[in-house]
Amino acid sequence: MAATTLPGGTFTMAEDLTVTRMGYGAMQLAGPHVFGPPADRDAAVAVLREAMELGITHIDTSDFYGPHVTNQIIKEALHPYPDSLHIVTKVGALRDTEGGWPQALAPEQLRQAVYDNLDNLGLDALDVVNLRVGGFDSPTPGSIAEPFTALARLQQEGLIKRLGLSTVSAEQIAEAQSIAPVACVQNFYNLAHRVDDDLVDSLAAQGIAYVPYFPLGGFNPLQSEELSAAATRLEATPMAVALAWLLQRSPNILLIPGTSSVAHLRENVTGATLTLPADELAKLDGIAS
Repeated sequence: MAATTLPGGTFTMAEDLTVTRMGYGAMQLAGPHVFGPPADRDAAVAVLREAMELGITHIDTSDFYGPHVTNQIIKEALHPYPDSLHIVTKVGALRDTEGGWPQALAPEQLRQAVYDNLDNLGLDALDVVNLRVGGFDSPTPGSIAEPFTALARLQQEGLIKRLGLSTVSAEQIAEAQSIAPVACVQNFYNLAHRVDDDLVDSLAAQGIAYVPYFPLGGFNPLQSEELSAAATRLEATPMAVALAWLLQRSPNILLIPGTSSVAHLRENVTGATLTLPADELAKLDGIAS
């Protein structure tokens, strides 16, 4: 399958970076709770290779998935990488021995995180690095100037090509833009959780990609009577409807649904080809309220 046949086509995240709007999120390739190795490493490798076969050119990852495990599997499966593939990673957290996610935003911690991503992915420079600064599913108020400036310095050194942000507010995005260009923003957003509606539109007007994490609800999958009813009417799965809604919500939205199953990956890709008619969109739009 050629990349141009993927749902939603492509989006130019930066002047020289065009990716398929249907991407793949690699978080689930690690073990339970995104900690340790997967039960079936060969299956994880197979999912990544299938993503390439399907034409996906956008993989989202982080070296704190595992930690290190997910990036090492990506390297095993896909290195040397095709020129068409773009890997987006994120920094700003660590994993502790209990599997927690403590922040790691000091400049020296961010530099080490970039080195770790480069090493475990087998790259000389990272396509995009997102600075993750908020909580689990919502921004934390406060300045992000110091950590974003630290990443901007690494960009000037040639270790990072483009910068992004994760779990941030509109005010924090504006602060970051005063330091260096922002290529993408990755926040918690889906059919039922739409706090960022205005932000999605604002970023679209600026040509900045918006990448919703947990597009299918995350650790607690989306559940809605209206979503289920729409899926029945459209003869599709609820998850297919939720992904299709995101693709139709705004042209700057990029999808990174994650799975450790080849069959589920194929379902995500084919399911998102669904075109939602106006009356169904209107009904689905009411879920968040």
